[in-house]
Amino acid sequence: MSGASAIHAAPGLSYEAGHEHDHDAAGKALWGFWLFMMSDLILFGLFFATYATMLDPMSYAGGPTPRDLFELPGAALETAALLTSTLTFGLAALAVKYEQGRGRVLAWLGVTLALGLVFLGLEAREFAHMIAIGAVPQRSGFLSAFFGLVPLHGLHVTAGAIWLVILMVQIAGKGIDAGLTSRLARLALFWHFLDIIWIGIFSIVYLGGIV
Repeated sequence: MSGASAIHAAPGLSYEAGHEHDHDAAGKALWGFWLFMMSDLILFGLFFATYATMLDPMSYAGGPTPRDLFELPGAALETAALLTSTLTFGLAALAVKYEQGRGRVLAWLGVTLALGLVFLGLEAREFAHMIAIGAVPQRSGFLSAFFGLVPLHGLHVTAGAIWLVILMVQIAGKGIDAGLTSRLARLALFWHFLDIIWIGIFSIVYLGGIV
């Protein structure tokens, strides 16, 4: 099957679980995934609230403060990598919609995966540096809150990257049918959701800690 014909039967990515889709499998899966993301949003909201309460100087326990630990250039690089990955995921979605061939879809998904791994690598380097200088979770309430919130997002990105690899293997082997398009749409929603969460982390944790 050629690259173009491999995606001929696949509709464009749809992120809306409208009422007209209530009774088909893809529509039910999308509804369920929206509910999952709302529950995940509540989880992140609790961690954001906990972090905010730990920005009192008493919570530093004489240990390092945000100004001591955070460097804006590193956080900006992480942000650029993750936000650019959303753009490339969008280009992959357009390649599906306009039937540009399985190779084009895989190429954009591969770039998305690479940018996600760059983000994770930069974040891991930051955590390693903090641990090396003794800024570990048990050092203070502030650090406990930080290592609760930011690595939680990183774990989500890791899960998204694994999911992306699985879908790429399926696309390479079978092409893109309606079922795979539905799974790809759910992953795209998840990836965009993680971008929004990261913007909150960048604004509240990094910019708020340095300014």
